[in-house]
Amino acid sequence: MNSKIKTFGIIGGDKRQLFLAQSLVRDGYNTALCGFDSLGSSGLKTCCGMLTALSLSDAVILPLPCVRADKSLNAPFSPDKLFFSDDELDIMCEKPVFAAMSDKLLRAYPRLKNARVYDYAARDDFAVLNAVPTAEGAVQLAMESYEGTISGSRTLVTGFGRIGKLLARMLKSLGSCVTVCARKPSDLAYAEALGYVPRRFSKLDSALGFDIIFNTVPKLIFDDKLLKSADPDALIIDLASLPGGVDFESAARLGRDARRALSLPGRCAPKTAGEIIKKTVFSIIEEVER
Repeated sequence: MNSKIKTFGIIGGDKRQLFLAQSLVRDGYNTALCGFDSLGSSGLKTCCGMLTALSLSDAVILPLPCVRADKSLNAPFSPDKLFFSDDELDIMCEKPVFAAMSDKLLRAYPRLKNARVYDYAARDDFAVLNAVPTAEGAVQLAMESYEGTISGSRTLVTGFGRIGKLLARMLKSLGSCVTVCARKPSDLAYAEALGYVPRRFSKLDSALGFDIIFNTVPKLIFDDKLLKSADPDALIIDLASLPGGVDFESAARLGRDARRALSLPGRCAPKTAGEIIKKTVFSIIEEVER
């Protein structure tokens, strides 16, 4: 990447940001890290304060999600909550800022509305690449939580988008009998062509007969009625972004084993997830500087 950016400020985040920083250093860039104090040293450089990290950097990369509900930075490795001061916001307004869920950042810090803020998580290339560790993480969670084997199991995947397609393929390759529930006739035809059992959402009046259920649709699908119809020992994994597709209160009341599985790339494959963030940020820079 031919760019004037020489130093990236990595502000907050989890292991994804640490692997991101390591990858940037291998590519010849400098990094200034903030929000990793509880780790002592990241193996790169000792962490510095927010103001120093922002001042040293030519561009800033924020985590996914970037801020919490109380406006603090998402920084699980910081012993203290981190908030942007007016001086720090002024510095950020002078350089490109790469954030995830930037709408939350701009609501928390409206002074950044005139800054060059780019949402890397809103891009299709990020979503496509991120679907791989998400699907792998879902399979890993199922293997750890289900008391049988994936081979020979009966699995249901609701939704046939990026994650649903990859997940169904992985499950089938492991020997599962996979049913795919989708709305579009083209998706149902595609699922059937790939050897899955297709089912329309309009025909999903029962969840009986499945050992493991994976939901990828960010809309309530598994309500009280549908949960009642599921096998008592079925494992239900909700991969959808909030508010999700499972009524967890009903699941608890009915004694169903339902798991909310958010941010799987960061939990199950932080190295790959960090590389994906880097690739997406580099793509944005190349497009902007073209």
